[in-house]
Amino acid sequence: MRAQLQTPLIPTFFLYGEPPRRVDDRFLHVEPLDDRSRPANWNIRAHSHANLHHVFYIDSGGGEMRADSGTHRFAAPCLLLVPAGTVHGFAYLQETTGQVLTVSDSYLQELAQREAGFAGVFAAPGVLSLADDAAQRDVADNLARVARELVWHETGHAAAIEASLLHLLVTLLRQSQRADADARVDRGPQAELVARFRAAIEERFRRNPPLQDYIDALGVTESRLRAACNQLTGQAPMQLAQERALLEAKRLLLYTNMTVAEVGYALGFNDPAYFSRFFAQRLGQSPRAFRTSPRDAPKNKR
Repeated sequence: MRAQLQTPLIPTFFLYGEPPRRVDDRFLHVEPLDDRSRPANWNIRAHSHANLHHVFYIDSGGGEMRADSGTHRFAAPCLLLVPAGTVHGFAYLQETTGQVLTVSDSYLQELAQREAGFAGVFAAPGVLSLADDAAQRDVADNLARVARELVWHETGHAAAIEASLLHLLVTLLRQSQRADADARVDRGPQAELVARFRAAIEERFRRNPPLQDYIDALGVTESRLRAACNQLTGQAPMQLAQERALLEAKRLLLYTNMTVAEVGYALGFNDPAYFSRFFAQRLGQSPRAFRTSPRDAPKNKR
């Protein structure tokens, strides 16, 4: 018989400190960084947002961002990218300044219909250094325009907001591609299939289903799914599903008081020993060792 699961202690907010509520399809918000960091004494505890992506523009100061199981050190000028659903928190240097852009996942997906690369900007949390003066100006100017238009209601208000947002996303995309020569690119039907598969993983990974469940849900052959995953990611389909389960396991181990067995049950493993072997085979250490080991700091993108 399974032990009763404890409630995870990772808070989920709308915006930080605000209770969850429905996200409008085109939700967009800009605010100064210190609106929330200063009252919290420059320390933002670990939390997540279900359907909201963040871009933090740091124009002075710095600190550390903890995102999922990694710690990212950053210094101005830079951008911090936090995808929806990422467990994240911050320890800022005193008087760090900047702006925070929040955009709903549905709005980002709508804009990604015009430029597929936009979605890839938020593939993973990270830091983008802004050594280029022109890029800094682009980011600062477009954030200022979006913030201004959000409180104005002049003619063309909505169009002006979207124009500035698109310009900002193009700057993010180009900076990300320069930082990573292997940045994701649009590869037609295979990219669309892999995107659908990742969405199906997000819906089902907590049940630890077999590959056939995914194949049935997607309405494709196993060979076609394998070919698309191998071509775009270099991994087999179940490797991608297991990576997502492993990510969630790491989140629960780091940010909740659930036991190792409870984490396994929450991810569809009926046998705690099998879950521990699954975790250790992929990460090289047991769940208990991972929970107590110091976190390495990933290098910033440049």
